[in-house]
Amino acid sequence: MRIAIVGAGFAGLGTARMLVRCGFEVTVFEQAPDVGGVWSRTRRYPGLRTQNDRRTYAFSEYPMPSHYPEWPTGEQVQRYLEGYAAAFGLDRVIRLGTEVVSAELVNESSWRLTVRPADPVRPADPVRPVDPVRPDDAPHEHDRAAAEVLEFDHLVVANGTLSKPAIPVLPGRTGFEEAGGKVCATSDFIDLDDARGRDVVVLGYGKSACDVAVPVADVAARTTVVARHLLWKVPRRLGGLLNYKYLLLTRLGEGLFPYLRPGLSDRVLHAAGGRVPAAMLAGVRAVVVRQYRLDRLGLVPHGPFGEIARSTVGLVTEGFYERVRSGRLRVVRDAVVEELLAEGGRPRARLSTGETVDADLVLCGTGFDQQVPFLSPGLVARLQDDRGNFVLYRQILPPRVPALTFAGYDSSFFCPLGAEIGAVWTAAHLLGGLPLPDSGQMLAQAGEQVRWAERRAQGKHGRGTNVVPFSMHHVDEMLDDLGLGVGAVTRARQWLLPVNPSAYRHIGTALLERLAPQKLS
Repeated sequence: MRIAIVGAGFAGLGTARMLVRCGFEVTVFEQAPDVGGVWSRTRRYPGLRTQNDRRTYAFSEYPMPSHYPEWPTGEQVQRYLEGYAAAFGLDRVIRLGTEVVSAELVNESSWRLTVRPADPVRPADPVRPVDPVRPDDAPHEHDRAAAEVLEFDHLVVANGTLSKPAIPVLPGRTGFEEAGGKVCATSDFIDLDDARGRDVVVLGYGKSACDVAVPVADVAARTTVVARHLLWKVPRRLGGLLNYKYLLLTRLGEGLFPYLRPGLSDRVLHAAGGRVPAAMLAGVRAVVVRQYRLDRLGLVPHGPFGEIARSTVGLVTEGFYERVRSGRLRVVRDAVVEELLAEGGRPRARLSTGETVDADLVLCGTGFDQQVPFLSPGLVARLQDDRGNFVLYRQILPPRVPALTFAGYDSSFFCPLGAEIGAVWTAAHLLGGLPLPDSGQMLAQAGEQVRWAERRAQGKHGRGTNVVPFSMHHVDEMLDDLGLGVGAVTRARQWLLPVNPSAYRHIGTALLERLAPQKLS
């Protein structure tokens, strides 16, 4: 079976690793000049770090280097993924700098892909002399070629849930840019010198907005964060002592939030009207407010602390509130940019508060639109419901489209682990060893999951691609389908200790022992 994978981030690489082990003929197409997805040097904004610590944000077979800091930088994560690809020989199946222009379903049974060399991009930092994935600067043969048309038996979409930055419509943008102003997404802001000595406005209050605001505030003339809604954020060390991984990267932390299909432990934890989880969250809220003096800064979010896991859990960016207190960074809360201006030839921004601020540079950390641009609109319509949500059984299998699976469409706390278990699930499906409900039942269950997530996250559910904070619930359901697991003792330990991905390193081998022992490697 010839399999095409679109995307070489965590999900694409993890899936490639498992499918190559199964003996499939795999080709990975990556538009960027390096592996990494959101960690590519082409998308690495200043200040980018992981949310997880290095032990939990790793593949089960390949821990991050022990000399990495607890929260690795974006560059370190990208190097880790290069190392992973090289360690398992995936560099032989990856085609970097290659754009998938279109993927056409042929006779409801196979795929015809049109690919071409991607447009060159400016790297954020110098390319290292030795690159494990692409060891020299000589262009590959496919870089020299015109568009190619290739045939595959199966397609894996791993283009990432953060695929296209969502830049809001900003009236007056044309005149603003003619006056020298610039608007770009945070993921496109890769050179800190572009902010040096300038007046910068950052839109948003999520991870990328707050992460980039800190280094920008250190070099810009003035830095203003304009936040439509303030979000609750967790310190890396609660009260300066307790590492947040013991709070939210455990099964107990996940269990604080009621799940659609609760297990026995969930039901026990939420007995008596859920007073125990509510009390625990209220205690954390009080510590966070006191630790960062949010009340004095006027930055206490309006909603309950439980909203912290509505769609994504944000860590406090180190130095953010310190710069607010020092005056280097200003936050305008409950506001948006209503119009971009060019007053007297000077780029400015008018806020919904009525205030007008100088704005040489507007950085948009305003989320992403999940898109699969290489599929036709008709095919996308078969993947989605009438509200544009992706309806995927186990976040992987589209019940109405054959010969197609998704990888990484389950954004969570444990993206590498989720990608690995999803890859094993996909392999079992392709090897014919995964009993599944009929398409109608799969469609009904996937639809129920999406509607529940949409209500719970108040629309911040990534069009059905977000399973935060229910990472391990999702992993457990995939493992139950496979008839595999880690044992009761390991799961019990995970209630109080952060989940260690290495506990799952045997899962892929266990599947191969059952279905394809001759492929073990």
